[in-house]
Amino acid sequence: MLAYMNEESLKLTLQTGYTWFWSRSRKELWNKGATSGHLQKVISIYGDCDDDTLLVEVDQTGSACHTGSHSCFFNMIWRNDEK
Repeated sequence: MLAYMNEESLKLTLQTGYTWFWSRSRKELWNKGATSGHLQKVISIYGDCDDDTLLVEVDQTGSACHTGSHSCFFNMIWRNDEK
């Protein structure tokens, strides 16, 4: 899935070991799975070379996507089958 973090949500993620995000539309923090039970236990966090993007590897309980899918990335747009 893709979500936004701010400094406070990153601190909460590091403190609790579960993902916290910043909702830009609701202007509030949210703990993924707190109401649905679809928790994300953090395994590792990597930063990119510009330090402006994080890749958070998680142990996903249930689905990550609001559609009920395990991942939000299931709509294939293009694939190169050349070998």
